[in-house]
Amino acid sequence: MVSLLREATQTKRPGAIRPGPQKTEWFFVALVTAAIAISYFDRQTLPVAISAIQRTIPLSDQQFSWLQFAFLIPYALLYAAGGRLLDVLGTRRGFILIMLWWSGACALHGFAMNFGFLMAARCLLGMGEGGAFPAATRVVAEWVPLDRRSTAMGIINAGTAVGSVVAPPLIGLMLMTSGWRMVFFAAGAAGLAWVVWWLVSYRGGNDVSVTTLDARFVARELSFLDVAKMRRVQVLVFAKFMSDSAWYFYLFWLPKYLYDVRGFDIKHVSYYAWIPYAASGIGSFLGGWLSSALISRGRSLNFSRKFVLGLSALFMPVVMLVPHVPVGWALMLFSIAFFCQQSWSGLIMTLPADIFPLSTVGSVAGLIGFGGGIGGAIFAVVAGFLLGHGFGYGTLFIVVGTFHLIGFLAILLWVGNVQPLNIAALLPKVSNS
Repeated sequence: MVSLLREATQTKRPGAIRPGPQKTEWFFVALVTAAIAISYFDRQTLPVAISAIQRTIPLSDQQFSWLQFAFLIPYALLYAAGGRLLDVLGTRRGFILIMLWWSGACALHGFAMNFGFLMAARCLLGMGEGGAFPAATRVVAEWVPLDRRSTAMGIINAGTAVGSVVAPPLIGLMLMTSGWRMVFFAAGAAGLAWVVWWLVSYRGGNDVSVTTLDARFVARELSFLDVAKMRRVQVLVFAKFMSDSAWYFYLFWLPKYLYDVRGFDIKHVSYYAWIPYAASGIGSFLGGWLSSALISRGRSLNFSRKFVLGLSALFMPVVMLVPHVPVGWALMLFSIAFFCQQSWSGLIMTLPADIFPLSTVGSVAGLIGFGGGIGGAIFAVVAGFLLGHGFGYGTLFIVVGTFHLIGFLAILLWVGNVQPLNIAALLPKVSNS
């Protein structure tokens, strides 16, 4: 087998991509975008509803940070395990299991009577949602040719904005009419409805490169540990660790910052908190589109990905100015940061499909997401500790404003060229196994 694959690497043209049915591929991209939107709506239920929940279940800043920790640690662990699960079960069956789990966990929040119950429900939600982006990356790898992948992932990643944009006004409306428990029940029901849609619609893709077809045989011989030991994987995990430490801070603490520092009430949060999330959706799409456009104009895959990643990281320090400007300008600065963060996020989650064979894409994407979840969990606790010990939000904004630059520097120095991994690079691992 090894000798045959060596011969294949010498005779087959790397990266040759057969054109696929574009209408079908974009339908499945839309389907996954809807799932990501639901996931971000679900994880926003607690932060947006926190003011109402605290009337029933009193929570300190430190307890609020532990709730984020309870979500992010299992989210990170199951991101990695979920990616491997998807490589074993396949995209269709794996995504059904993932969505059923997290929808039930979201609904479970509605029965909470104390802090401990909320922590348990948050933990279960994190476990389920950990597989969402590895599944999305596999759909892109299965269905979308290389020159359109960053656009597809940008659209999917914009689902984070859709869910986050509709969360403040819709949750605010439910809070004012039905109470906070109904928020979680409705969110869980939306996930179950999506499962039915996925079940009747999705099938696996066949339009992959001939190199990928050969690489599947090799990749199946790689253990999860083999994948984790790859330097490129480790650098991408670190970069995601840094960037998501900032992102989850923005995601979970922005509504609370507006409540506690800017004097917003539920109505104000419903009116204005969606604006940065809308900017994040635009950034996600435009970042992916720009990278694809550069490829279509003859720039290399390596340049097209790294240029947009670097441009996105460059503007993230604007959040350092947030405490020093009026609230309207603060929302604008948050919007710039959210725009650039999601441009960055869509591209960094495209890289596994760009570089690695399909049989390992879920595992690589899972490990990268694991790094992001761990970073977010650690910094959530750090943020709660600092706020509880006399430090203000200004200190936190200074710190998180540097994280994307550090992550990009690591990519620039140690990832090497972004290009499909040569099968020959994998063969020694197979030969030695």
